Amino acid sequence: MQKKMAIIASKGTLDWGYPPFILASTAAALGYEVEMFFTFYGLQLLEKNLNLKVSSLGNPGMPIPIPAPVVVQALPGVQNFLTSMMKRKLADKGVAPLTELRELCLEAGVKFTACQMTVDLFEIDINTFIDDISYAGTSAFFEFAGDANITLYI
Repeated sequence: MQKKMAIIASKGTLDWGYPPFILASTAAALGYEVEMFFTFYGLQLLEKNLNLKVSSLGNPGMPIPIPAPVVVQALPGVQNFLTSMMKRKLADKGVAPLTELRELCLEAGVKFTACQMTVDLFEIDINTFIDDISYAGTSAFFEFAGDANITLYI
């Protein structure tokens, strides 16, 4: 019987976008059947045009090049600086952009499911999303996750 991995993606920042796609693509390459459930801010990972930022405020463990108090990190322009720094570091280390990782997942057969309740709650225009995704509630996702060998909440 084929192993299954279920991933709940609930974060929508650049740095939090990498873990679910890296884990999903790796599992698919290892022969797992994988379904990703995108909910709340994780729905931003399904946007056709990804314009994700990083924020040290949402991740106090994030190493920043110049130690700064939280009040400084909240100033205008700091988030853009941190985003540029992260993109440069990812590129320098040869890490694929999120769009490529997302496409790799789709090519490997990873199923993308958007949380219908969250789409309705935030009145999201689904035309901004990529193709090849389904829409369902949590109960439908639980049908898959209930039989999964590994279930991750990210």
